[in-house]
Amino acid sequence: MGLRKKWIKIIYTVATGSRKLRLILTPVVALSYILFAALFVIVSLFVDKMFGIPRFPEPPADLYFSVPLIIAGLFLIGWSQFNFFKVKGTPVPFNPPPKLVTSGPYAYVRNPMLSGIFILLFGLGFALKSLSLLLIFTPLFILINVMEIKTVEEPELEMRLGKDYIEYRKKTPMFFPKTKIG
Repeated sequence: MGLRKKWIKIIYTVATGSRKLRLILTPVVALSYILFAALFVIVSLFVDKMFGIPRFPEPPADLYFSVPLIIAGLFLIGWSQFNFFKVKGTPVPFNPPPKLVTSGPYAYVRNPMLSGIFILLFGLGFALKSLSLLLIFTPLFILINVMEIKTVEEPELEMRLGKDYIEYRKKTPMFFPKTKIG
């Protein structure tokens, strides 16, 4: 069994196992993810300074871009978490909701919380005037998350939730809602 399959099995075993273990792991995994995202912001600022990358955008454009993005990102994160908490779950894969959540923002996209985090990071890129956060580190963060979702999270969800998740995945986009044109 490969490392990826072992990791999926560990997540599945913990997510369907002891409540006590889930309660212990939830804050640890949540904090780890927050620190992982923060590391991208910190490294981008270091890279900007180290390579003398010009600060962008100039005031007041930084506020025009950053404030709406930060507010939208935080709102989407909060709305997503609220829908998980309503059914007694968390966004942490080790302590997920006991059933598939398809209400609130989950009616439009499968990963609205991550969409909110991505929007927030772009907003921080504008607020901190960091070109490397906007053009390198946020896209890299998105790529890493997409790879993790496709290789670990979705296979585990399919194993745990079965055909309900497979049908939901078929009809619901990953990050951006479908738009009806015409």
